[in-house]
Amino acid sequence: MTSPAPRPGPHTPPATDRRPYFDNAKFLLIALVALGHSWEQILSGNTHALRAAHNLVYGFHMPAFILLSGYFSRRFTGRPDQIRRLLSGVLLPYLIFEVIYTAVNHWVHGTDFSITPTSPTYLCWFLIALFVWRITTPIWNAVRHPVVLATVVSLAAGTTVIGRDLALPRVLMFLPWFVLGLRLRPEHFARLRTRTARRCAVPVFAGALALAYWLSPEPSDDWLSMDVGYGALHVSPARYLLLRLALFAVSALLVASFLALVPGRRMWLTALGAVTLYPYLLHGILIRIAEQAGVFQVLREWNLAGQVVLTVAVVAAVVLLSTPPVRALARPLVEPRLPRWLVPDGKPDMVAGGAPTPAAAPEHEKSLVH
Repeated sequence: MTSPAPRPGPHTPPATDRRPYFDNAKFLLIALVALGHSWEQILSGNTHALRAAHNLVYGFHMPAFILLSGYFSRRFTGRPDQIRRLLSGVLLPYLIFEVIYTAVNHWVHGTDFSITPTSPTYLCWFLIALFVWRITTPIWNAVRHPVVLATVVSLAAGTTVIGRDLALPRVLMFLPWFVLGLRLRPEHFARLRTRTARRCAVPVFAGALALAYWLSPEPSDDWLSMDVGYGALHVSPARYLLLRLALFAVSALLVASFLALVPGRRMWLTALGAVTLYPYLLHGILIRIAEQAGVFQVLREWNLAGQVVLTVAVVAAVVLLSTPPVRALARPLVEPRLPRWLVPDGKPDMVAGGAPTPAAAPEHEKSLVH
């Protein structure tokens, strides 16, 4: 979807400079998401280096993903047009792909075909989390010290018993990154796009990879996925809080380093970064198909060669899923329109089958997956 460039403010870099930067970041992050989901399928006892790379990616890719989603939600006030956009751009795709992934899991894993909209399936959790985060944006914009408050909520979520409806553990535990994104401004990103920041980012990633290799196979996926509390992690509440704070600090350093390394010029991947909702929602289907076909078992037996083949194939798949032919086929599912009877008269931009108007998705209201 396209939208007119916003008027530059006193601290806003030109649109020709800013937009390629964010689109480049979005494409790189969606590629890392797909790689992380795919690498999980071939991790074993003899994939020490791959486990380290996997843990490194999981240390920052979702925090960065969520931070940028918060950044593009910072002017959400709950206006009717914004609510309609949230319904059609986030909630409807969530409901559609809940059905799709339930069917796919039934086919691959033999699970019951039971539609449970309040219990997100596979990667659909992020859409319902984004819906909740964005709908609460006015609250975080209305209180003092919102990042501190969100951090307290996140830590408290891990020390209490929380049900998994609406992916609530992840909604609360990842919340600080979204709220931090709400507080960021263009000048904050400009400070990361300096030669000094880029020079510091390279050794940060090198050191983090070495640390991940040394600690491998720790930390466990449960620590990085932010979906369980201290009891399931078999640590005391005090130890849990200390380790979570340490993870916050490490993730913040990695997110800043990643954003410093993102290129700001227009590249071949820039256009693909504007349509990341497509590869995000579709790549999981390809993973399930490959799982059913036994592809991951073969790649696991190939050892290092299999890891390289998988990595190249996943990046190629992300590119393919971002192409116009795939988007044209998947658009009714990924970018549905609200039914006409739900849209007030004179508001055709969200009607089923209608073309979006330029005002349908202003730049400052886009999330990472739009």
